[in-house]
Amino acid sequence: MPVSTLSVRTRALMAACALGFCTPAVAGPNPAAEAQALDILKHAIAFRSVQGPGNQTPQLAAYLKQVLVAGGFAADDVTITPVDDTAFLVARYRGSDSKLKPLLLSGHIDVVEAKPADWERDPFTPVIENGYIYGRGATDMKFDDALMIASLIDLKRQHFTPKRDVVLTLSGDEETIMKTTQMLAAQFPDAYMLLNGDGGGGALSEDGKPAYFVLEGAEKAYGDYTLTFTNPGGHSSAPRKENAIYELSAALTRIGNHQFTPQLNDITKAYFLTAADRADPKTGAAMRAFAADPTDKDAIATLTADPSHVGQIGTTCVATMIDGGHALNALPQRATANINCRIFPGTSFKQVEDELVRVAADPRMQIKFIDTGTTASPPSPMRADVTAAVRAGLDIAYKGVPIIPSMASGASDSMWFRVRGVPSYGVAPVFIKDSDDFSHGLNERTQLFNIAPGVAYWNVVIKRLSN
Repeated sequence: MPVSTLSVRTRALMAACALGFCTPAVAGPNPAAEAQALDILKHAIAFRSVQGPGNQTPQLAAYLKQVLVAGGFAADDVTITPVDDTAFLVARYRGSDSKLKPLLLSGHIDVVEAKPADWERDPFTPVIENGYIYGRGATDMKFDDALMIASLIDLKRQHFTPKRDVVLTLSGDEETIMKTTQMLAAQFPDAYMLLNGDGGGGALSEDGKPAYFVLEGAEKAYGDYTLTFTNPGGHSSAPRKENAIYELSAALTRIGNHQFTPQLNDITKAYFLTAADRADPKTGAAMRAFAADPTDKDAIATLTADPSHVGQIGTTCVATMIDGGHALNALPQRATANINCRIFPGTSFKQVEDELVRVAADPRMQIKFIDTGTTASPPSPMRADVTAAVRAGLDIAYKGVPIIPSMASGASDSMWFRVRGVPSYGVAPVFIKDSDDFSHGLNERTQLFNIAPGVAYWNVVIKRLSN
């Protein structure tokens, strides 16, 4: 249903839904799709799609194929590719012009491990309480998978025909080594663009009101480096100046006190200029000053001190694990630490490694880059057509909510497409409070009011960007 034809009653219902006062299965203009999204979400949570023994990602992919075929997709247009203990799914919604580059919708169907003994509710049993759905993947990211699938089936129900093919790509190991993502990116290197349901999204204030929407056009690369010091060791009753633990400690202190040169790109500049109006006066002034001059020392100091903004101003590295010694009564023969870095676009892993070596300033240190299946990727241009489509989709329920361009500090499937030249954007329509964000954590949950506006949003965005 085009945005302009929504009834007054529907708009009122959707506005109420945005504030959490609705039942998602009947609140919006797409009741069948909304009910199906909830059903898909509940079924998806119940699959333990976790890497390792008992991984049910292939079974989840098979279930989703069954849903898509029942919803109007040709069986041959939905493929499942097994990869090691996981699998990925591709569903092609055929357009009227096969010569046009396809529009990709991206997500992943694997989740991080969750131990039932640690949770208040079983993580792989969907539980609905007080307007929330609980379970592993309720936020990251089976909720968005369900919205995309239900919306595509709803478009089939409407007999909508896009001009270009719309291709749903669901990876099976995004939370681990991203092998399936790399295979997907290789399969679609010439795509028109990618819309990622695993990025961006809306923020709610703690009173439940929509605050802003993040449109993600870049992400930092993920890099781990192991630092190691070795000594001959010896008896603890005869200490020596050479001590691997002390040497490692001194190097870590120097690295901890070091700040990588602050950086700015078009997306982060737009982020600071847009977000400044919603920050406190001191932070807002620092954002504007940094956007004007990324060498401004006062602005750098203010933003560095704020955990929510330090990741936006450049590369960050932090010690995350240490291990040293081999016996209580012996001098250490080895001490190691892991340094986790989130690397600003345009900076290579080797550049970061060289800087860590320079800052540690100890030739005895050995450093090793740990290949975790990540890559550095360039930012995507902030396109007017993408912003306009997102604006139209949001305005159904969140009229006028500010859209803020953003660079993610974490890693997602988008990077493997960006590195191949496919513009990629995080555009998830789910709105949550900071206090409700338990992605990768205990008792993961998301409010169900997101279903109705989420389905309507994807309908609009897919229609606009596929035509």
